Amino acid sequence: MLKLYIGNKNYSSWSMRPWVLMRQAGIAFEEVMVRFDSFDAGSDFKRALQGLNPVGKVPVLVDGDLVIWDTLAIAEYLAERFPEKALWPADVKARARARSVCAEMHSGFGALRSTCPMNIEATLPEVGALAWRDKPALRADVARIEAMWSGLLQQHGGPLLFGAFGIADAYFAPVCMRLRTYGLPVSDTVRAYVDRVAALPGVAAWTDGALAERDFLDFEEPYRLRR
Repeated sequence: MLKLYIGNKNYSSWSMRPWVLMRQAGIAFEEVMVRFDSFDAGSDFKRALQGLNPVGKVPVLVDGDLVIWDTLAIAEYLAERFPEKALWPADVKARARARSVCAEMHSGFGALRSTCPMNIEATLPEVGALAWRDKPALRADVARIEAMWSGLLQQHGGPLLFGAFGIADAYFAPVCMRLRTYGLPVSDTVRAYVDRVAALPGVAAWTDGALAERDFLDFEEPYRLRR
């Protein structure tokens, strides 16, 4: 059976993507959660991943003697390993577009990532309001997401970005969580998409796991002293 190493569900946006992808698509796997104690070289987290992959980060997918790290590499491998799941769109042009927006998420949106780190358990509209007021780069990131999602939903007719669920929706699921946590202003179209993603069984299962952790990590929450 496939084995997926992940970090804390409440905080680990990178881990969320392949976990949700596999759970929603019905791909069986064993979960191995490696708690974030710190990211220093001698931390329990780094030691647990030592020898598994050279970068010492999650997620990591293990399939027999094959070890794959990096979320996008994992998604591509799963698409090839399970072609019947149709994780990418069937149409060649739509598939290229889906890969493009996933790659854009993979390397971009730095202001959203740094200003609004994923925290599924929290409700922080006051933090979001201050960030929205003071961070033009955050507003630019959200504007790009707004334009991207609205355009894709219109082009493909919904209910998800390319019609049916796929890698792109899993890839943007952590962004949906951020928009909710920080109460960032978006259109009704985008808000409805966020709600649909949150209601997906795979996303709901991840959220339930995040809420059950009750593990406050201060280095992941610079905006709170405690829960």
